[in-house]
Amino acid sequence: MSAARLSNPLALAVLTLLEERPMHPYEMSTTLRERHKEESIKLNYGSLYSVVAALQKYGLITVQEIVREGNRPERTIYAVTEAGRTKMIDWLSELISTPAREFTGFEAALSLMGALPPDEVIRLLDIRVSSLQAKQQGLEAVIAGMPADFPRMFMIETEFQLSLVTAELGFVRMVLHDLRTDQLSGIKFWRRMHDLRATEAGPQEVEAALRAEFPMVFIWKEDIEEQP
Repeated sequence: MSAARLSNPLALAVLTLLEERPMHPYEMSTTLRERHKEESIKLNYGSLYSVVAALQKYGLITVQEIVREGNRPERTIYAVTEAGRTKMIDWLSELISTPAREFTGFEAALSLMGALPPDEVIRLLDIRVSSLQAKQQGLEAVIAGMPADFPRMFMIETEFQLSLVTAELGFVRMVLHDLRTDQLSGIKFWRRMHDLRATEAGPQEVEAALRAEFPMVFIWKEDIEEQP
C-alpha cells in the first residue's frame, strides 16, 4: 500500500498527535486513551506499532531521537515530517468534507435477514433495542456529566455517536413495529418460505409453491437479474 492509500484512522490520529509534539508510541497510546479517542478509533498497542512503522516507511514521520531513562528500555521518539503534515491536512479535510460509503455489519445483516424466520428476527431486534437503549443512556450520561464550561469541541464525536445511536434506535423500532403488525412489504412471502422449509420440502418444491402463491415476486426478481 502506498502512502497515498493509507486508510487506517489510527494512522491519522498518530499524525495529528505528532503535529502537536514529538512522541514515542507509548505516549501516543496513553494520550489517545486519556482523551477517550479509543471510543472513536480502534486502538491497540500492536496495531499502533504497525501504523508507526508504515508511516515511517512512507516518510510521513521520522525518528527524532532515541532516549533511555534509568533502567527502562530505549524509547524511540518520532516527529512528523513536512510530507506527513501535508498528508494529515489533506486526509482530515477529505474525511470531514466528503461523505463516504461505509459498509457496516448491521446493514449486511439486514440485507440477509430473510435467511432467518421473521419471529426470530423480531427476537433478535428486541435484543438490539435493549443494547441501543443502554448505549444511548450511557452517552447521554457522559454528555450530561460534563462541566458547563467544558469545551464542546472535545465532546463533538460523542454527540455524533449519540445521534447515530438515536437514529438507529428509531429505525429498529420502526422495523419491529412493521414486522409485528405484518406491515413490512414481503413479510407474507417471507413467512411462507420458512413455513414450507419447516415441512422439510425440497428446494424445488418450496420454489414451486412460492411461485404459485407469489408470482409477482419471481417476475420482479427475474426482471432484475436480466438487467445488464
